[in-house]
Amino acid sequence: MRCPYCSAPESKVVNSRPSDDGASIRRRRECLNCARRFTTYERAQLEPLMVVKRSGPREAFNPDKLLRGLTLASEKRPVDGDALRAFAYGFEDDVQAAEIRSEEIGRRAMTFLRPLDDVAYIRFASVYRDFDSLERFIEEIRGLKDEG
Repeated sequence: MRCPYCSAPESKVVNSRPSDDGASIRRRRECLNCARRFTTYERAQLEPLMVVKRSGPREAFNPDKLLRGLTLASEKRPVDGDALRAFAYGFEDDVQAAEIRSEEIGRRAMTFLRPLDDVAYIRFASVYRDFDSLERFIEEIRGLKDEG
């Protein structure tokens, strides 16, 4: 493992332990050149989760794309960015299938956002559900009001 500080090619493992409920291994390393310590994570590389788009094509799941949508919906709202990152980067681990429909990703994201912030939820829903009229938008807001 190359040192992130001095780029030396050699380091030694100082400590190793399971992380993320055994899904990865956390290793503390020490550079043999500069003696600085850093942490690495090791995890199995599985086949990527494939997303089936509405129009039919398939593409590999990209947590950055999901995070970007959640972040845009939550912009200037009191939503914890760490929670958004944890959801987006943990999403693939929660799916127990080789592929998922993009509509299901949107539904799960809305379920995640709903208890966090009503405005972020509505913003995300307006893009995900592609509201075609002001009436449909108002109907969704009324549904929130009736639930809360």
